[in-house]
Amino acid sequence: MNQVLLITGGSRGIGAATALQAARRGYAVAVNYASNSLAADEVVRTIRAGGGTAITVQADVGDEAQVLAMFEKVDAKLGRLTALVNNAGVVDIQARVDEMSVARLERMLRINVIGSFVCAREAVRRMSTKHGGSGGAIVNLSSAAARLGAPAQYVDYAASKGAIETFTVGLAKEVADEGIRVNAVRPGLIDTEIHASGGLPDRAFQLAPTVPMKRTGSAEEVANAIVWLLSDEASYVTGTSLDVTGGR
Repeated sequence: MNQVLLITGGSRGIGAATALQAARRGYAVAVNYASNSLAADEVVRTIRAGGGTAITVQADVGDEAQVLAMFEKVDAKLGRLTALVNNAGVVDIQARVDEMSVARLERMLRINVIGSFVCAREAVRRMSTKHGGSGGAIVNLSSAAARLGAPAQYVDYAASKGAIETFTVGLAKEVADEGIRVNAVRPGLIDTEIHASGGLPDRAFQLAPTVPMKRTGSAEEVANAIVWLLSDEASYVTGTSLDVTGGR
């Protein structure tokens, strides 16, 4: 069966690393991006240069109409979806809760939580045996912040990832007998560009000494876990959140 994977936020960091690894395993990959078309194009070029199949799909996952159009493009270009990685997400500049605006909170939850719900909804409509599909797998991106709380930095981001973990458990149980497995990966301090978007480009390296393994993780190390959870090697694994945190 042709394996078709959609990765939201797939143009850089963990998403890009996952796209490249999945393509090497034979998945046809749809690389979603919100605005960085050049980065998404480069991921697709790399996959195609290695003999794989990939397309770019632009969409803001916080906008339902754009999500629907994205899934329709994947249907038309690659065929019926069999795997989804809900990787797209945002952070904001560090702030205490008593400094956070409603606009900030609404943006955080719209993209990180509602976006993941809507993408998963559309994936289930394509994968579930209840809807004529042949099954599949969903991996949601959480964060060690869901356990640690991220005080005085971004409690809103941590809370959004806590919601993702609860969502993962509930959806996994809901569709377990419809051929779909749903899991989450909980990265720790990973060397990606997301820290810069929160105003702290060196955050991972500054905090590395607090990690039991005394180093940051790489996007490729997180991608290894994601691709494993998507694969048949994890065929009896559902409803779990897997730490990739170096022991943090």
